[in-house]
Amino acid sequence: MTDLVAAFPMYNRPELRVAFDMLWEGTRNNLRAAGVQDVPDCLTVVEEGLLTFWQRPDLLLSQTCGFPYRHFLKDSVALVGTPDFGLEGCPPGYYRSALVVRRDDPRETLAEFQGATLAVNDLHSQSGYAAPLVAIEQAGLRMGAIRMSGAHVASARMVAVGDADIAGLDAVSWRHMLRLDAWTCGLRVIDWTPPTPGLPYITAFAPLAVTITACLAEALRTLPPTLRDDLTMKGLVAVDRRDYLIVADPEAPEKALFRT
Repeated sequence: MTDLVAAFPMYNRPELRVAFDMLWEGTRNNLRAAGVQDVPDCLTVVEEGLLTFWQRPDLLLSQTCGFPYRHFLKDSVALVGTPDFGLEGCPPGYYRSALVVRRDDPRETLAEFQGATLAVNDLHSQSGYAAPLVAIEQAGLRMGAIRMSGAHVASARMVAVGDADIAGLDAVSWRHMLRLDAWTCGLRVIDWTPPTPGLPYITAFAPLAVTITACLAEALRTLPPTLRDDLTMKGLVAVDRRDYLIVADPEAPEKALFRT
């Protein structure tokens, strides 16, 4: 049998690659010590697109987002655990979106962004798509346009250079940007969305989920402190499957949120 596959695609910026590789090395060694067979030596390079990758029957371990989990993955994967980043204003294992605008934008509240251009990283993103659109909907607003960016950093860049007025950024991604991207000094948070469950680790092998959880948690606990600080992960928590499934979705943009 060939090796199974594993990937840590979320938050895995180049500056954090060493920390993620070391986290996998520890998890891999722990899994092998626990008797799990066909554990890959290295993290897999995802070439087929994340949604396809997460649905592979040989998926040993990866991390997804709440939106694809509840819409596409809930019946084909098991939850392994959710990282706790110790985010202000969030329960353990939860996160929220920073609604970010240019620092020199004179508007002070979300309600003033009627007709604005919204940058969205991906239509399957909880923090970059679903959460900000629900907030916009609840504020009674219509956006003037939506611009796809492909990544949270790219969404922030669009706002910074004036190609968009506002973007919803994952609070963990925003934390990393503030530390690693000097140009974010030209941005500010105008509001935050309500907390929702964070990005869960998943596996296609439900009988192994408890073992994988223990092996991943121990690898994180024994990660060198400097690397653990780079990831800003405090540990793993168990978030109930139902808590992911009850998160609200926005109405279809063409029906409610964007001017035609």
